[in-house]
Amino acid sequence: MATARPGWSRRAQYGLFFSLLAVIAGIVVGLILLVISLVAPQDFARIRGAALDVTGPVTSSLHEVTATAQGLVTGADDYWDAVRQNGELKRERKAMLQRMVEAKAIFDENRQLKAALQLRQETHDAIAAGRIVGSSFNSPRRFAILSAGARDGIREGMPVRSPDGLVGRIIDVGQFASRVLLVSDRTSIVPGRLLRSGIPVIAQGRGDGTIEVRPLEVGRNPFKPGDLIISSGTGGLYPPLVPVARVVRLKGDGAIGLPLADPASTSFAIVEPPFEPAAMADESPPSTAP
Repeated sequence: MATARPGWSRRAQYGLFFSLLAVIAGIVVGLILLVISLVAPQDFARIRGAALDVTGPVTSSLHEVTATAQGLVTGADDYWDAVRQNGELKRERKAMLQRMVEAKAIFDENRQLKAALQLRQETHDAIAAGRIVGSSFNSPRRFAILSAGARDGIREGMPVRSPDGLVGRIIDVGQFASRVLLVSDRTSIVPGRLLRSGIPVIAQGRGDGTIEVRPLEVGRNPFKPGDLIISSGTGGLYPPLVPVARVVRLKGDGAIGLPLADPASTSFAIVEPPFEPAAMADESPPSTAP
């Protein structure tokens, strides 16, 4: 039969003995302090002050440790709360910027639509109005698609303009859409004149989004950067006094200009009959092959 280990019994006995001594010592110290507090209150107060001096630094250290731990917890909470609020602010800012872009696009489109409607009211013989739904930029040929067609009364050869200026002329017509040859196409030629002096000029597209302007009379270059070129009405196709281009630089005895009616920034346009009806009968649509 197994017997208890002697070493283990001695340790248990020593533990019980010292525990009993500690309890007895605590009782004795407590009784002594009680007697001193009753017999000599002043001496007890000094003893209590000395105990306070001994335990004060320990209590202060424990308080600092507790305050530091609480500060770390509070700081971590504040940090994560700031991170969360910063994320929410970034999302709100992104959404606000998107709404601002959408609002600006709607504002610009409404402004262009209002200008087109006003232009149509002022142009009593306008055939139709439509939206420019696409245009070519990478091809040397320059076309645009207008969301109006034969059912709206549009025919090949009719001029197209926007509130900003001359867009081009109709070259293909479907029932619901039409193709417009832009004034910047290399086969487009618009008789015009220099607004500042009235000198007659020829405006021909260059196929790269610009227009080359040359005077009919060879001689001194009459152009200056910033000059406006308007249609003259010569030939009977395009109505007179419609803005065509603005000169940006000189070239030899002529100049290079930019179209004032840029399809990239023009949403709406109107189609008009030729300035002289006989001009459309003589107008033959150019080949659309590049």
